[in-house]
Amino acid sequence: MSSIGGRNPQPIASRQWGTGFLPSQFQGVEFNSTGDPVHFVRNPGGISRQQQKKLIDSVGELDSIRNKKVNNPEIATRIKAYELAFKMQASVPQLMDIRDEPQHILDMYGAKPGSGTFASNCLLARRLAERGVRFIQLYHRGWDHHGDLAKYMNICCDHTDQATWALVTDLKQRGMLDDTLVIWGGEFGRTPMFQGKGGVGRDHHIKGFSMWLAGGGIKQGASYGETDELGYHSVKDVVHVRDLHATILHLLGIDHAKFAVKFQGLDMKLTGVEPARVVKGIFA
Repeated sequence: MSSIGGRNPQPIASRQWGTGFLPSQFQGVEFNSTGDPVHFVRNPGGISRQQQKKLIDSVGELDSIRNKKVNNPEIATRIKAYELAFKMQASVPQLMDIRDEPQHILDMYGAKPGSGTFASNCLLARRLAERGVRFIQLYHRGWDHHGDLAKYMNICCDHTDQATWALVTDLKQRGMLDDTLVIWGGEFGRTPMFQGKGGVGRDHHIKGFSMWLAGGGIKQGASYGETDELGYHSVKDVVHVRDLHATILHLLGIDHAKFAVKFQGLDMKLTGVEPARVVKGIFA
């Protein structure tokens, strides 16, 4: 998460990288820009990596014995969490240190080591993708522009545009963009009319707004859908959030109609129970 710049940073809760109805082994991990990248990732003083591995192996064996009796998926999750934590102890500190990046790459992103900016996080996203991390989320929280629109739009765009361009460009130059899907979006759009005294802000708006996708089989330079002449209502080739999810799953090789997970007695689907379509008009 980036909180530098902008105004009224939006509260971001851990549920936004939670697993929803998926097993909890898929829970996301939040990184810190200062101190330990992940809390408690380092061993306490006097504990070596070999000792830690013996502990993890022993805990895993005990958990496995218990799970044979109770068959609780949360125990299997705990085993995987211990194993992941052990791997992270060695890999995460090196991953988070971007000082080994060439200067021209740092300049391309506008990133400074240890700054915790959106630019540094974009560079971190590329480093994560290089190491095989399959799902990465970046948040820039300063977009609640109910006032001072001209001032804060300039600030926020300055913090995000270059870095976002650099991430897509860097992935492409490294041959990674073909099988990496980049999605840019917000929680909702903004009204086409002014809000507040002097017309210096925008209110929340869900009737029509834009997102963009790149890489991962997406057609370059294409736009899809239109709003009315005021930019208020989506009126042509409307894409519901269910359609967006169906399309993302399709690009990942998953049929949304067949992808269901048993949760609290129900077969849960990401696209819900209402019809959803794959938006093939944006495919390369």
